Amino acid sequence: MLFVALLLTVVQTAPRPTAQVRAGLDTLYAGHFGNAAHVFAQMAARDTTDPVPLIFQASAYIWWASALDSAQFERSRIDSLLGRAIARAKQLGPTADFWLATAYGYRARERDLHGHTWGAARDAKTMRDAYARVLAADSTCTDCYLGLGVYHYGLGRASAIARFFARLIGLGSGDAAQGITYLRRVATDGDVARVEAAWVLAAALVREAERDAAGRAVLQHEARGYVERLAARYPENAVFQRFLTEIP
Repeated sequence: MLFVALLLTVVQTAPRPTAQVRAGLDTLYAGHFGNAAHVFAQMAARDTTDPVPLIFQASAYIWWASALDSAQFERSRIDSLLGRAIARAKQLGPTADFWLATAYGYRARERDLHGHTWGAARDAKTMRDAYARVLAADSTCTDCYLGLGVYHYGLGRASAIARFFARLIGLGSGDAAQGITYLRRVATDGDVARVEAAWVLAAALVREAERDAAGRAVLQHEARGYVERLAARYPENAVFQRFLTEIP
């Protein structure tokens, strides 16, 4: 029995954020990005082994940059925070695989945003593999499907040449429909990733609407519905409010 208990401790890699982390995320999603960054910075300083506060401190700056419509806002700080989070997660080993994947996923997003395609591809592959390890240990990790959904959707909607090179380096070909299915799952049943999943799903649905003239109104309506619910919960979040002014 002792061996089984120890084994479960090793493989239990699904996220279990503390109440303090959840409160910080509520501050972030409420649109108080600077306050959230400060809260997570304090948490990271108190526990110099935990990658979680660094990841969400970076996330606060990413959301803040989006609110300012500035890809350059705190770019270096975000990269540094994610690099430190990855280092901390690696030190913790398999028990931190979920957070390792999450940090790599955020960094892949940032690298892609700034045109570092190969760096983004490497980080995305590492993210995918880490989430696969988490799901192998705990198949109930619904939050894992946020990163996997973005992965599949992004590859599925990449250009033909990008998909060709993605297959060459082992990324696979992706599946946009599967990606959206994953995102819907997390937006409905996720835990710590539910808000993020709903937001990413709305953006994906808008992109799909641009590709599908016949289904445009339905897709835009679904996307707007997700963001309306987010905005009702977090009315001061400027990112949500801007979306609602832009999407009919």
